[in-house]
Amino acid sequence: MKKGLFTLALLLSVGYMSTAQQVEFEEFDLDNGLHVILHQDNTAPVVSTSVMYNVGGKDGDRERTGFAHFFEHLLFEGSENIGRGEFMKIIPANGGTFNANTSQDRTYYFEVFPSNKLELALWLESERMLHPVIDQVGVDTQNEVVKEEKRQRSGSPYGGLFEALGSNLFKVHPYKDPNIGYMEHLDAATLEEFNAYFDKYYGPNNAVLVIAGDIDMAKTKKLVAAYFSEVKPRPEVVRNFPKEEPITETIKAQAFDENIQIPAILATYRTPGFASRDAYVLDMISSYLSGGKSSVLYKKIVDEQKQALQLQAVNIPQMDYNIFTIFAIPSGETSLDTILEEIDEEIVKMQGELIAERDYQKLINQFENQFVNANASIVGIAESLATNYLLKGDVNLINKEIEIYRSITREEIQAVAKKYLSKNQRVEIEYLPKKDDQ
Repeated sequence: MKKGLFTLALLLSVGYMSTAQQVEFEEFDLDNGLHVILHQDNTAPVVSTSVMYNVGGKDGDRERTGFAHFFEHLLFEGSENIGRGEFMKIIPANGGTFNANTSQDRTYYFEVFPSNKLELALWLESERMLHPVIDQVGVDTQNEVVKEEKRQRSGSPYGGLFEALGSNLFKVHPYKDPNIGYMEHLDAATLEEFNAYFDKYYGPNNAVLVIAGDIDMAKTKKLVAAYFSEVKPRPEVVRNFPKEEPITETIKAQAFDENIQIPAILATYRTPGFASRDAYVLDMISSYLSGGKSSVLYKKIVDEQKQALQLQAVNIPQMDYNIFTIFAIPSGETSLDTILEEIDEEIVKMQGELIAERDYQKLINQFENQFVNANASIVGIAESLATNYLLKGDVNLINKEIEIYRSITREEIQAVAKKYLSKNQRVEIEYLPKKDDQ
C-alpha cells in the first residue's frame, strides 16, 4: 500500500547471521483480549510495531465485497487526535517507515522506527484501533484511491490472473470474490455500513500486536497496557463459510484480458489450507516443478524445448483453501494444449515414481534458505509471529516450521501429488487476449 523511504533498511538485518537462530518471544493478553507478542533484539536501535487483524477479503456481506482492503486505506485517514492525512506525515518526520497490506484472510499494518520512538508507534496504532475517524470525506477520498488501484491492476498485462483463479476455482466460498472487491459494492455502501464493519472486525480481541527489536521488555509491557487497555472488546467474530464440493472432473474455462497479445494457460487445483501438512508438501512440489532454472518444468519446457516464455508453479497460501496453480505463456506456435501435455507428463512421472535423491536434497536446501531469510530481519520476524499466532494457531512455528519441511519424505511427495494433482481435480483456464467484439 503506502511506500515509505526505507532509510533504516541497513539496520533491519543487523545481528542476524546466515544460519537459522532460535527466535525468542514472550506472549501475554490484555483484559480486553488483545494478544501481544514481544521479541527483543538489541543489536540495532530499531523497533517494528505491527498489528494484524483477523479480517480479510473473505469477510463480510457478499454484496459489499472489498471492505477489508478498503479499510487498509481508510484507517490511515486520521483519528480523533490525528488530523486528516497527518498519519502518513508523522511517521517519516520521526525517522520511520510504514506499510500495510490485505489478503483474503487478514489485514496487516506495521511501522519501523528508531527504538526511542516506540511510544509514538504504540500511540499511532492505538489511535487506529480506538479513535478512527470514519466519515464521508474519508470514504469518498479512499474510494477514488481504491478505484485507481483497481484501474492500475486491470490495466497491466495479466493483471486479472488472480481474479480469474478465484472466480473459476470457487463457487460458494467467499474466496470466489476478488480481495479488492467490486467497485459497485463500494459505491453503494453507506457510511453506516462502514462503521458497522469496523465495529465488528477491528476490536482488540480480533487482533494481535507484535513488537520486535530494540526494546526493554518490562517498559514495553507497561506502554502496551497504557495505550491499549482502554480499547473495548467486541463480540467474538463467528465464521461459517460454505464448503466447496470436490472437483471430480476437469473444468475448462476462459478469461479475457485486453492488455495482452500472447495467451496463457493455468492448470489450477483447490488444495488444503496453509496450516495443513499437505500444504507444506505442496510447497515443496511447487518448488520441485518450477523453483529455479534447474527445476523440472522450467528446464524442460522453457530452457530445453523452448515451448514457453514463462512458466511457474505456485502454491498460493490461504487459510481455508490454498490455490495450487501452474501458469505458462507459450512460445512461438506452441499451443496451450501442448503446454498442458508437457506439464502433465512431469506430474504423472512424479506420481508414479520417487523424485531423485539429489532433487530432494536440493529442495531441503531451498527451504532451509527460505526459512533463514524469512527470519533475517525484525520486520520478517514480526510478520511471522503475527501470522503464526493469528492464522496458524502456533506462534512457535517461527522456530519449528523448518522441521516440518525436513520431515517430508520423497514417498510423501509422491503420495500428495497423487492425492491432489490429477487432471480430473483441476480447472484449466485459457487466459486469452480480449477482442474488440467481446
